[in-house]
Amino acid sequence: MTRFLNDLRHFRRSAWEMLASVLIAAGVVMLMQPFALALYSWSFVITLLGTVMFIIVSHFPE
Repeated sequence: MTRFLNDLRHFRRSAWEMLASVLIAAGVVMLMQPFALALYSWSFVITLLGTVMFIIVSHFPE
């Protein structure tokens, strides 16, 4: 866990890619759930944020 937080702080690709992937997955889960309209409403924004973040992070150093 300490290594993950250290990588986030130093803008390393692996940690930020994992965070972006989690955001994309959370957005898809929010889109598919049938219970809360608020989660469904924010699902596109979260998925888009994760996708844009993944594109930007792919240019970070290893």
